[in-house]
Amino acid sequence: GSSRLEEACDTYARAANMFKMAKNWSAAGNAFCQAAQLHLQLQSKHDAATNFVDAGNAFKKADPQAPLGGFLPVLPVPPPSQGRFTIAAKHHISIAEIYEAELVDIEKAVAHYEQAADYYKGEESNSSANKCLLKVATYAAQLEQYQKALEIYEQVGVGAMDNPLLKYGAKEHFFKAALCHFCIDMLNAKLAVQKYEEMFPAFTDSRECKLLKKLLEAHEEQNIDAYTDAV
Repeated sequence: GSSRLEEACDTYARAANMFKMAKNWSAAGNAFCQAAQLHLQLQSKHDAATNFVDAGNAFKKADPQAPLGGFLPVLPVPPPSQGRFTIAAKHHISIAEIYEAELVDIEKAVAHYEQAADYYKGEESNSSANKCLLKVATYAAQLEQYQKALEIYEQVGVGAMDNPLLKYGAKEHFFKAALCHFCIDMLNAKLAVQKYEEMFPAFTDSRECKLLKKLLEAHEEQNIDAYTDAV
């Protein structure tokens, strides 16, 4: 029955923690995996996800170079229940970090960061959501998904410029958004810089804005030396 499964879960979890203390990382990872599988049978998806993340961390310590490709696809993601959005978001971040650290699949890491951001928004935890979104934007730009990246940078920048504590960071977000525009279309980049200056006058005197204008001028004049100097 379920009580025997619960006992078995506890036994595997205790064993895993003892292996951790003994720094027997491979055995700890295997024990956490066993506990996670039993939690899945018990429909305890939150506990299963936690154990899978623990297993992933243990396997990384056992062999940092070993790919976790075979292990990662079974990582379950618990749906938020009883308002546990923050817990669900943290699970997604942990799973994203495993994908990220192993470079197994950046696109999967992005998907988990996006899901975490959605859950944080559900809890009105906007600063936590933005941290996840900025990760998404960084990777989107690396994957040449410039439109997606710039929309995130603009969204976070607009949110930051009205917040006295975050206002200083807004110019960096607008700068990165403009660089993404550069990669798509130079006319768009020029219009974007003008838009950011109108929305956020403090942007005009920033180093970031001055650099963008130098790059735009150098491009218009097809002046490679000026472009290189500006960079």
